[in-house]
Amino acid sequence: MKSFIKHIVFSAALLAAAAASAQSVNFVEPADGATVKSPFKVKFAVEGMEIKPAGALVANSGHHHLVINGGAIKEGESIPFDDKHLHFGKGQTETEVKLPPGEYTLTMQFANGAHQSYGTPMSKSIKVTVK
Repeated sequence: MKSFIKHIVFSAALLAAAAASAQSVNFVEPADGATVKSPFKVKFAVEGMEIKPAGALVANSGHHHLVINGGAIKEGESIPFDDKHLHFGKGQTETEVKLPPGEYTLTMQFANGAHQSYGTPMSKSIKVTVK
């Protein structure tokens, strides 16, 4: 019986690890390395988490943020409110971004209802050139 229980506990741990690893964010568009004309559409995707508006502190949920020319925000840190950090606290999954010509790094950062980052595992960076 002890062996059976150990097997069940081990299996549950594996399932939990698999579920956690299934959590990710990605850009639907633009593609990494794309050349775009301003304004351009940005579409977000998330897997393994539910999109909820800001203010709702529900486990495994949150909303998107877009960081212009910056990287992932450390887990637990609040995402700043400024021109470099765009918040989509109503649960939006797409937007239009207007940037002057140049090369940019766009980082999508998923965060909880209090705008606290889920860290590097829930971020994705791409490079775009705006013509």
